[in-house]
Amino acid sequence: MQLQQTIKSFIRPGEQSGYVAECFEISVVTQGETLDEVVKNLQEAISLHLEGEDLTEFGLVAHPSVLVTFELQPTYAQA
Repeated sequence: MQLQQTIKSFIRPGEQSGYVAECFEISVVTQGETLDEVVKNLQEAISLHLEGEDLTEFGLVAHPSVLVTFELQPTYAQA
């Protein structure tokens, strides 16, 4: 089995405010009011979720990195 070197995650604007971050390979979801806060919360949530676990059971190498994709809504000039 090929172990993954990255944990893929996605940050999107929250429905009311702030941002929501979610991982694809592991069941981690978190939120924050700012991008800095949501990234910090994501790192902490991943660390807590994987603490004491055998990462190979998740298909991950010993020290995986986190790859974040961010969804942006384009802003259009007002005519």
